[in-house]
Amino acid sequence: MPRKLAFRMKLIPGFEEEYERRHREIWPELVALLKDTGIIDYQIFLDKETSSLFAFQVIAGEANSQDLGSTEIVQRWWKYMADIMDTNPDNSPVSVELTHVFSLK
Repeated sequence: MPRKLAFRMKLIPGFEEEYERRHREIWPELVALLKDTGIIDYQIFLDKETSSLFAFQVIAGEANSQDLGSTEIVQRWWKYMADIMDTNPDNSPVSVELTHVFSLK
């Protein structure tokens, strides 16, 4: 059964349009890696007031996007995005996993 993961990240204020542009042009090899890993739905929402990003994934495999940091393509993506996001020393986005508290089915 697929599982769900939600997490929060932070943009540097003023880079909202650039973040959207880069994701419209997401690299096909990164999309392929995510899908091959078993991520069957990946959505990111922006809170424009706080420049916070809310990410949501439905995962059919064992790993999620947060587990792919050792791959070359993910490391390149992190470096590409590091100038517009809050990042860790390895360029990975600072992300906080969110706790699921409600579902309406």
